This record gives sequence, structure tokens and C-alpha cells, in this order.
Amino acid sequence: MVDLLGPRGGETILDLAAGPGDTGFLAAPRLEPDGLLISTDAAPEMVEAARRHATALGITNVEFRVVDAAAIDLPDDSVDGVLCRYGVMLVPDCAAAAREMARVLRPGGRAAIAVWAEPDRNEWMTAAGRAALAHGLIERPAPDAPGPFRLAEPQRLRELLAGAGLEVARVDEVAITWRASSLDEWWAATLDTSRMLSQVVARASAAEIEAIRAGAAERLAHYLADDGSLAVPGLARVVLARHTA
Repeated sequence: MVDLLGPRGGETILDLAAGPGDTGFLAAPRLEPDGLLISTDAAPEMVEAARRHATALGITNVEFRVVDAAAIDLPDDSVDGVLCRYGVMLVPDCAAAAREMARVLRPGGRAAIAVWAEPDRNEWMTAAGRAALAHGLIERPAPDAPGPFRLAEPQRLRELLAGAGLEVARVDEVAITWRASSLDEWWAATLDTSRMLSQVVARASAAEIEAIRAGAAERLAHYLADDGSLAVPGLARVVLARHTA
């Protein structure tokens, strides 16, 4: 994402839904000596985590803000680039978020946006949810509900950005591999990071939880190595778009 965006010295780069800040912090050194990274998230706790992370890394050319991606509190034409990794599809009004990116970008500004590809290409993320669905413990989400695969269809993402006044210059497919030392480690990590799964487990019986785990393990069995470790392939897409207005 950072390489596609191509941040340069003196520019201002906005990192939306930055979480602990990792993506933006890769861009920050390229903005020196007088450029600025604005690291933002809707959750104050994540903004504070990013602040601590930057201090530990010695990054000083960064400003931290709590920001709703659908209502960015920055002036029009105020940034040269936007980074948004796995965030826009989670915003309830993702069209508003895309319009806000375009609004704050200067003419010619760039946006690098990462989304997850189709569910079938990311079994590391879908195994537990599909097991819960098979046992009737959750309902299938609506196609436009906020979630990791809301913008998995490339044409839908293109239309979203075009509707906001952003011209897609490039779409890259990025293969990832999710690794864990065991299925137990995968389950613990998934339970920690998936709001859906944690909510299901909180209300499920012990037998239902075991059924979800067993169903997920069956779906992931062909990715298990002889030593019990797990390596599950996945796919993300990174889009480079430009503000042509």
C-alpha cells in the first residue's frame, strides 16, 4: 500500500481506520523532513495504542486524532494521500467514507485502499463463521452489511470509488498466508479478533461451541501440516485511486 501510494517528503498523509498505526508508520519516514502523517481511528483506545506505538518506534512526524471515516474533521483539499487498510468496508456508510476521502484529498491526490477478496479465498477468516452458520447459530449477513467481505467484488469497489470522484488507477491482488502453530492457536486468535465469533460464543452452550470448533477444524484440515501447524492462504486487494477533480 505504501509503495503504491508513493509518499514524498513534505506531503501530508492521512491514515484512516489506522488501528495501532502500522501502515501509516511505514509511510512516516518518507515524509521527512517536513511532512506529516495524520493517524486516525474511530476508537479512542486504538488511537492511544497507536500513540504508544509511535513513541516506541521513535516516530515524531505524526498527529493523532479520533476520526469517523464517514465524517472526517479536516478541511477540503488538505491532504496529499490517504491510506485505509481493511477499514472502508466496515464503515456503516461506506459511500460517505469514500466521498470524504475524495473531499480531503487535494486535486491529484492519491488513495491506497486495502480490502479482503472473496470469502472462498480467505478460509482462515471464514471457517468459524461458516461452521456457526451450518449449525444455525448465526444468520447469513446481508450483502451490504458492514463486514470484511462487503467490498470483495472488484467491480463494486470500483463503483464505490468512482461515485465519490476517485479514479481507479490500479488494482493489485496480494496473497497472504495465515500461520498458526496449532488449531488451538488459530481458534484463540480468531476468537480475539472476530466480533461475530466472540458474540456467538458468549451466548452458545458448551456443546454448540464445540460444534463450531469441530466444523471449523474440518474446513481447515487440508491446511494442517504433520506437526499440527497451520498455513492457510488468503487474498487481499489493494486499490490505488486518484482524485481527478
